[in-house]
Amino acid sequence: MKKKIDVACIIDDDPIFIFGARKVMELADVCNGFLIYSNGQEALEALQSLIFANEKLPDVILLDLNMPILDGWQFLEEFVKVPVHKKIIIYIVSSSVDPQDVLRAKSFEIVSNYIVKPITMKSLVTVLEEIEHLED
Repeated sequence: MKKKIDVACIIDDDPIFIFGARKVMELADVCNGFLIYSNGQEALEALQSLIFANEKLPDVILLDLNMPILDGWQFLEEFVKVPVHKKIIIYIVSSSVDPQDVLRAKSFEIVSNYIVKPITMKSLVTVLEEIEHLED
């Protein structure tokens, strides 16, 4: 029996990607619920208020890099300063194949992996297996 993600958070300004990622996760039956934000600022404020209110936080965040207002890098730089009471696994999901982006992503301890768009069922299964191992 595979362990399900309770809440997955998708931070991306591309509605087509959001729709696709959500659909894949629903079809794979790997997730109970979703938090969706269209930019880093919106996500940061919402997650901070969840933390402050001691509400349920996502288990995993799929984070795009190129977004308006607050991009993925700026979100990460702010989010690592927030005191979080549980382990949240962050995956960078980007269309960028620039090795510098991959290296920079790995410099953040909170970032688990870097997935190049488009996201596939196979990459999602890999994500889930990693999450199971991290929680053991």
